[in-house]
Amino acid sequence: MDRIRIIGGNKLHGTIPISGAKNAALPLMIAALLSDETLILDNVPRLADVAQLQRILGNHGVDIMAAGKRPGDHEYQGQTLHISAKNIIDTTAPYELVSKMRASFWVIAPLLARMHEAKVSLPGGCAIGTRPVDLLIMALEKLGAEISIDGGYVIAKAPGGLKGATIEFPKVTVSGTHVALMAATLAKGSTIISNAACEPEIADVADCLNKMGAKITGAGTPRILIEGVGTLHGARHTVLPDRIETGTYAMAVAMTGGEVQLSGARPELLQAALDVLIQAGVSITPNNDGIKVARNGAGISPVTVTTAPFPGFPTDLQAQLMALMTRAKGASHITETIFENRFMHVQELARFGAKISLDGETATIDGVSQLRGAPVMATDLRASVSLVIAALAADGETMVNRIYHLDRGFERLEEKLSACGATIERISG
Repeated sequence: MDRIRIIGGNKLHGTIPISGAKNAALPLMIAALLSDETLILDNVPRLADVAQLQRILGNHGVDIMAAGKRPGDHEYQGQTLHISAKNIIDTTAPYELVSKMRASFWVIAPLLARMHEAKVSLPGGCAIGTRPVDLLIMALEKLGAEISIDGGYVIAKAPGGLKGATIEFPKVTVSGTHVALMAATLAKGSTIISNAACEPEIADVADCLNKMGAKITGAGTPRILIEGVGTLHGARHTVLPDRIETGTYAMAVAMTGGEVQLSGARPELLQAALDVLIQAGVSITPNNDGIKVARNGAGISPVTVTTAPFPGFPTDLQAQLMALMTRAKGASHITETIFENRFMHVQELARFGAKISLDGETATIDGVSQLRGAPVMATDLRASVSLVIAALAADGETMVNRIYHLDRGFERLEEKLSACGATIERISG
């Protein structure tokens, strides 16, 4: 199994290109099931989760062609996928595929909307909290689906097709909003989704669906209106840049010091996180090519942060911020409100000599003057990269084990960091 070896202490200088957003690419690929024409997606990141979803879609009879590189392409430019769901040959998504990635459960929405039936295994994925699918099922039932659960599978039927409805989520849910949005595009009549998630990735998916002929307004706000249409056609769409990758590398620069241009980043996608970094003493300068991040000489100031749905501070940057605060001058407080169990990185950060105490959903981080390299183990996708951030500033060598989690969400991480002066390498086997 691959590992990553890091020798800490180098400042980062240079340019890091930001890849397409994983959290948009996955639902966009799934949305291709809604049409029998080809959907072309540009700037799709090369990630383990994307490859896994290609296998899942292939199981339904979807043809996916990854276009080769073109003259003048940058080595980090995302791939272009041509996705054709002309002939859906199987409406079952089996356990052995869905168990590896939670987002793959979302295929239930387009399969039900277009084929009027689906049988999808209950999901697996990261071990951070329960993240149940009850709100997704509620949304589909509101649209007229008949749903039963049998043998670990959700069996959904809509013999006459789905019908527009009002869906009010009792709490903000990104996955529920994605599922309701996709299902409602082909439902008869109007659908209103209230208390919808406002994440940029949802607006990106809605933008793509509208290019395919859907009639969606209000995506990116708490109230989305969808006028159902009979069919969707093909389209071409570019995946928006990954705000979590942007924030992660910004925190890595804040941790090590130095100056890095995050090329292609869009500051408005993660303003809450950038504001926290400014509070911590980091220089953030938006420009025509993205965002310049610098910390030269000044120490890291402690911060108090609570995770919240967009536009608040993202839960997917909580672990990275915690790693950064291990070197702050004073005590920081981070409260996690989105997922239970999302402090599994605390015990691994402690192996570097970090001082972190937990009280319910709040972590108190007492900054230390120096971290020490150590062998550590990745527990989930975002936690794994927090260990890399700590290692970049730690004395000596760190070995990060179980990095398959990293490969699920970060494209060529070690290449991007080593190009900016980090001593980091992948060790295979």
